[in-house]
Order: sequence, then C-alpha cells, then structure tokens
Amino acid sequence: MGFAHNNVLHSNHFRKDWQRRVRTWFDQPGRKLRRRNARKTKAAALGVRPLTLLRPAVRAQTVRYNRKVREGRGFTLAELKEVGINRKEALGVGIVVDHRRRNLSEEGKKLNVERLKAYKAKLIVFPRNAKKPKKGDSTGADLEAETTRTHLPLPAPYIHEAPRKITDNERSFEAFKTLRVARADARYEGVRKIRAAKKEEEEANKKK
Repeated sequence: MGFAHNNVLHSNHFRKDWQRRVRTWFDQPGRKLRRRNARKTKAAALGVRPLTLLRPAVRAQTVRYNRKVREGRGFTLAELKEVGINRKEALGVGIVVDHRRRNLSEEGKKLNVERLKAYKAKLIVFPRNAKKPKKGDSTGADLEAETTRTHLPLPAPYIHEAPRKITDNERSFEAFKTLRVARADARYEGVRKIRAAKKEEEEANKKK
C-alpha cells in the first residue's frame, strides 16, 4: 500500500470481534411457513367474511406515477353519502373510511361510487339472530346464495381506444398557445375586472 502527500496514516482494525456483529437469516424458511399458517388461521377465524377490506381506487401521486391506479386509504364521506351508506355502518361491513380525503375530480368520485355500488350489490349481511333480522341484514334467498371471499379488483387505469386517423381539428389545435392564453386569462382576471368596472363608472359619470 503506497502513501502519498501529507495525509493521515492508515490505522486498519483487523482484529475486531466481527462474528458478534453478523446478522444471519437462517430462519427465513421457518418464518415463511409461520406467516402462511397464521394467514390460514386468520382466514378460518373470519368465517365467510372477505379476506381484505374494501378500499377506494385512487391515482398515484406526481405526474410520473399518476397514470397508475392503486388502492387508497379509505372512501370519502361524500362517496359514502352518494351510495347511502352510513359511516358507522361502513366500518361494520368491511368498508374503510378516510375522513381526511377529499374528492378532487368528478371522474374519481364516480369511479369509487360505482365500486361501492358493486360491492353493496354483492354484499350478504348475515343476521346475528335469524328469527329477528335487523335493518340492513340479508334475508330469504340471499342467505343461501353462493359466497366468495375475494375482493373487488381495481378498475383499468385507462380505456383503450382503437387506432384512428387524426382529425383536422386535432391537427390544427395549438396546445401550447391554448395553455398560455388560459394561464394569462386566469392571471389577469382580477385586473381586467377592475379596469372594466372603472370604465363603466367613467361612462356613467359622462352620461350624467
């Protein structure tokens, strides 16, 4: 090992008790089996309930990932209201509620409302007492219907379109110019309103 310039001399520590600091992973196969058995036990204890709770379909964050659809934390209160499900009732039938989330688009809200309606149509609520079913409990033929424990799949992130020719309107459309004009209109909206109000006031004074 060569040394150059006015640097600190090496002080290599080769006699440390490194065996004490090594992390082994020999119990990985055993842990895998243990986790699998725990999942089986939990599934058996749940009875006929779905294995997972129902969560909304949301877009991933940032421009880079927002083309993907993933499961969100919970449904908004507006989405539940649209379907006619109470907040407390939702927690009892396996629907997760997130009171902090807000609907920022009509498309996203509509998607999750349809998701809730599809879940509600398939939902079977077994009464605690078969002789005295409560409001909202399933009755009659619904109780004998075949049950499934799989959750609703996420919708497709976008609808595929068949290839077609570009129209003349699309060819002549100037996207950059349209965006700049819209941005300028939004920016100078207040100033233009004040200017228009002043002009009206001046014209009114002239007429007097």
